[in-house]
Amino acid sequence: MVSSGWCFLAAMIVAYGFANLLQSVAAARTTVHHTFDPGLLLRLASHRTYLIGLLCQVTGFVLAFLARRDLPLFLVQASVAAGLGVTAVLGVLVLKWRLPAAEVALLALLFGGITALVLAAQPAPSRQLGTAGLIGLTAALGVIAVAGFFAARLHGAPGSVALGSLAGMAFSAAAVAARPLASADSAEAFVRDPLLYLLIVHSVVGQLLLGLAMQRGSTTAAVAAMDAAGAVPAAIVGLLLLNDRIWPGREWLAAAGFLITLAAVVGLTRYAEPQHHHAVARERERPMIAAGTAARPHR
Repeated sequence: MVSSGWCFLAAMIVAYGFANLLQSVAAARTTVHHTFDPGLLLRLASHRTYLIGLLCQVTGFVLAFLARRDLPLFLVQASVAAGLGVTAVLGVLVLKWRLPAAEVALLALLFGGITALVLAAQPAPSRQLGTAGLIGLTAALGVIAVAGFFAARLHGAPGSVALGSLAGMAFSAAAVAARPLASADSAEAFVRDPLLYLLIVHSVVGQLLLGLAMQRGSTTAAVAAMDAAGAVPAAIVGLLLLNDRIWPGREWLAAAGFLITLAAVVGLTRYAEPQHHHAVARERERPMIAAGTAARPHR
């Protein structure tokens, strides 16, 4: 019988794929911000496309939360990257994206790495984080926010990758908080647990950073940077502190799968090309040209 965790994992990948696509389109249609301005989230919220994408992301987040109850973080966090494949397919079919051959090859490599992780991961309940873990997550929030303040000043691909990486770290911290939180004994214990509020704040900061990243370049590069930066810390913490397990004798498969997945997402930050930004720019230029024509005096 298939564990419910695997079903949650598969549905999560699809939800994140739709979320990446819809949020990137909305971000490209919003004025580019060069400051760490929380108001960006309010402006993005004025786009119906972004709200639908946010709903997909919340759905993916909930599914990931449920999957983390039994599945190790190195699998769940790496599987989030598989949403890139769904995003790419939707982009090609719906928005007529043209993916370079290198990007297609890296996406295929990504799915190979995820498959290896699925075969190596052993479901197990989480161990609880102590006071030191709570302090660590709080400190990480401050570091990420300060780094985001300076990274928001970067332009183009470097800004997209830097901000996407910081978003990944924020979401990684949220994942670390979610793994033991998912094992709460009751609703009261769930609400009273400080991990819940650390999870929420890290998620909001990550969402803001991701919105800034998507304004600056390729959707694939921003999301790949996020996934690469988010996978490693969560995997290390999960294996060392949270009782994440690998099937005996498959340690080599887990290591290979994780390295292949990481190499693929890092490669995507290098080879991914902007998909929709030029089209959006043209849409903005048309009203300006029309306005200029109308303002021109008749002879």
